[in-house]
Amino acid sequence: MKKLIRGALMTTVVLSSALQIQAANIKQPNILWIITDDQRADSVAAYNQAVFGQKNSPIGYVESPNLDKLAQEGVLFTQAFNNSPVCGPSRGSMHSGRYPFRNGHYAFELTHQNPDFIKPTVSQNMRDAGYETATFGKEDAYIFKWGPGQGFHDANLYDKNVHFKHDLQKNGFGDLFTKAEYEHIGGQYKMTGTVEKVIYPDGSSRKYYLRRKEGQLTSADREGFEQSNKEFSLLRSYTRANPNLIIGGENPQPAGKTVDAYIVDEFINHFANAGKTYKTMYGEVMQGADPNKPQFVHLGFHLPHTPVLPPKSFRDRFKKHTYKVPAFDKTEVAKMPDQLQRLYKAMKAEGLTPAERQQAIADYYAFCAYGDQLIGEAIDAFKAYNKKYNQEYLIIVTVGDHGWHLGEQGIIAKFGPWNQSIANAAIVAASDKNLIPANKVNRDIVEFVDFAPTVLQAAGYKVNDKKFDYLDGYSLVDVINGNAPKREYALGEVNIVIGPRAYMVTDRFRFSMRTRPFNNWVKENQLGKNLQWALTAPVEKAELALYDLKYDPMERNNVANDPEYQKLAAWFRQKLGNIVLGDGRAEADWSKANSYHISNFAKGADDKKIDIPANILPK
Repeated sequence: MKKLIRGALMTTVVLSSALQIQAANIKQPNILWIITDDQRADSVAAYNQAVFGQKNSPIGYVESPNLDKLAQEGVLFTQAFNNSPVCGPSRGSMHSGRYPFRNGHYAFELTHQNPDFIKPTVSQNMRDAGYETATFGKEDAYIFKWGPGQGFHDANLYDKNVHFKHDLQKNGFGDLFTKAEYEHIGGQYKMTGTVEKVIYPDGSSRKYYLRRKEGQLTSADREGFEQSNKEFSLLRSYTRANPNLIIGGENPQPAGKTVDAYIVDEFINHFANAGKTYKTMYGEVMQGADPNKPQFVHLGFHLPHTPVLPPKSFRDRFKKHTYKVPAFDKTEVAKMPDQLQRLYKAMKAEGLTPAERQQAIADYYAFCAYGDQLIGEAIDAFKAYNKKYNQEYLIIVTVGDHGWHLGEQGIIAKFGPWNQSIANAAIVAASDKNLIPANKVNRDIVEFVDFAPTVLQAAGYKVNDKKFDYLDGYSLVDVINGNAPKREYALGEVNIVIGPRAYMVTDRFRFSMRTRPFNNWVKENQLGKNLQWALTAPVEKAELALYDLKYDPMERNNVANDPEYQKLAAWFRQKLGNIVLGDGRAEADWSKANSYHISNFAKGADDKKIDIPANILPK
């Protein structure tokens, strides 16, 4: 009986939300939110034109006709900063609308919605607003459903879900990828190691172990590995952190048959079969888009994430170009704090030959260009659906859930507090030009937590109401119209590879610091303990990094310990530390139902202002 009453109450709340929006007489647009993975902003020609005055990246040749066209139809944001330079916490912040330090999600923790401080995701709010919700490709916000003895499982955040791994690759639709291998032993499945699998155009496949949990690799494993290296011109990073990471090569599949192409095919099928039942390419029965409901669709590309494998037709076009390898000198590393030195050592590109460096760059930009073609196909299908049913639309493109280094700071990777890890771009366009004007460039500092309020506001929610006080960002529509508060910095935090580190970006400075004295993901006995350590410990323990972008735009010279900058670095330490540690910081033990701590010893520190005392600025 209690379940029925609670269910009735929940239904009333959902209907109430939808009816309130309908009563406001707002025509809800169909919304498409595209997110690519590991994509640098300078892979988009329109961004380069706006920032550098040329179509090519400062490194060299790029292609992006479809994103360039979309930018002309809407607004290009050239200073869109992610809130964590790795996919799990970055996507967690986007889908929750909250900074990692306020949703307790700093790494690849499997989070859930049991703790009291958790709020609904974007998709859950959109469902309550009457939208039909769907996700295609990579969603991976690491938000699950959890229960004692039940473990982590799908939280049903979307009405429809086609995942690139669990639905496509698992059923033979892919190219070359790694996966955990399991065997049925003693009545249960046990992981035996990690394999690399190749799928050929004729449907045949082969696989070999990269790592066996027990025992050494076999001669067949080594032969399969070398065969792939030779057959697909694979370039592996051979880094300490991931010795088999593929940072260049040729896709086994032609254009249109890669895993990202299949993601787009399923996306297109969703709209092509509107109002009727159809079968996915892997045989699952699914209902097409409901034309009587507004659509909220998340389209997540896996590319240009590793393995970086552009199809031959794209790769051949880019191989003929010569790229300018980013400048780097080992003396830069000596001035980095220990955390960043360890990141360099784990991800360094030092062992690559000049030819291999050229391949890594050319293959990366070729993969981005291939992604642009697929994005164009998806956008065309989405627009055609809206035209057929005479419906309005809003399109948001997040250019990379974070960035990617191609030699900057001496690494080919991400994870850092530097520009190439955390600085991205975004494009917003709409059928209603009164909502989003055409052919505009916005140079304000915006953050990835802004996408949630942008989507919710478009659906009809009043995101400035008290109900949404938990949102850390502002609607990009309000930013465009000058109705959002002016931000003077962007924030972020991550705990991957090198332990917990937060960063702050202003127009002139980039600052980062260690936030906690331990490197592990927080445990229950650490919740809320010693939270002011980073503010009071000896300065060398806080591991400060400060770059003056006015004189050092490529962030090659950490000046945090230079006498001229020490007072400024100390000021940033207090400013950033008070925000991320004392203004609503959430830490949770995700292995429990409701075990967490919220810190508010510096409540209100996040004032969006950079009022640096004039007397501590370098002369």
